[in-house]
Amino acid sequence: MVVTLRDVARAAGVSPATASRALSAPDLVAPARREHVQQVARELGYRPNRAARELITGRTGNLCLVVPDLENPFFAAVAKGVQARARALGFALLVADAEEDPRLEAELVGHLGAQVDGVVLCSPRMSDLELDRLSHDVLDDDVPLLLVNRLHGGYPSVVIDNADGVRQAVRHLHALGHRRIGYAGGPVGSWSDSQRRHGLEHASHGLRSVEVTDLGHFPPLFGGGVAAGDLVAASGVTAVLAHNDLLALGILSRLRARGVRVPEDVSVVGYDDIPAATLVSPALTTVTVPLARLGRAAVDLLVEVGQVPTATESALATALSSAGAGRDPGAAGTPPSVLIGVELVVRASTGVANAQTSEVGE
Repeated sequence: MVVTLRDVARAAGVSPATASRALSAPDLVAPARREHVQQVARELGYRPNRAARELITGRTGNLCLVVPDLENPFFAAVAKGVQARARALGFALLVADAEEDPRLEAELVGHLGAQVDGVVLCSPRMSDLELDRLSHDVLDDDVPLLLVNRLHGGYPSVVIDNADGVRQAVRHLHALGHRRIGYAGGPVGSWSDSQRRHGLEHASHGLRSVEVTDLGHFPPLFGGGVAAGDLVAASGVTAVLAHNDLLALGILSRLRARGVRVPEDVSVVGYDDIPAATLVSPALTTVTVPLARLGRAAVDLLVEVGQVPTATESALATALSSAGAGRDPGAAGTPPSVLIGVELVVRASTGVANAQTSEVGE
């Protein structure tokens, strides 16, 4: 049975007009009465009529999330975080897969942007110039866009601390005696890959005799890791840091097929901590990224900077409080950003370096 606004008004002992204001324009209702009506609405399971609300307010009650590849566990987990927070704040969520195609990303943003109150664009493959075009030629001025896992001066963003994750991984490997470390990078043009490469340049500062070998760029998939595994075996490194866990899992598989022992001969470190990282043998040492939190923070910041109305005033207050954690408000005239911390989780895929091959210049 569908619960109507009149049902809420009757149960709360107020007029339908008061119930409507308490739910859609809470500032116009006294706090005690407003909270009472909202509580009754929650208890009855009331859901507003979205079509009617759009006609009255010009808002759709929808948000949109565009990701490069939903089959990648990283993006699936971020999507769950975005969906959970959107639902808690009273929004429906439209999710689109851009299939790693920057042209399709722009098309999806343009098509769905007309149907939503805000857009979350996760790890966009577009260039900076293409991102600039979104705000000038594709999206309406009143539809805010937020980036996840990408910094760009024109948009608010939520990113992870890529450099610190790499630093933690390199210091862990150094402590185990590794001096020849390889990096199996992500796709050419990947913003997060460029950030991790930049972090690698500084991670070895203060560490004795660490040599980092660039093994190249690879698709961020299991198959990319299989290809990288041959280069790991041929390079002479005693440890390898992969762009993400899928690459790391492919490396593990290929090394095992070639008779290279992990971690006795080569240690392997991933990035993201997807569920499969604990299901392989040896279990994967990796940099944990709080993916659900990444998604939640994206919705919170989008709501704040875009001034997108939520279902209730209390939900908006929660969003503002959550989005402020780790937040950089930016200089005057620049969009704010939220930085999410990461943490290395040590498992069985890393071990003490082989003494016969670990020394570099010592």
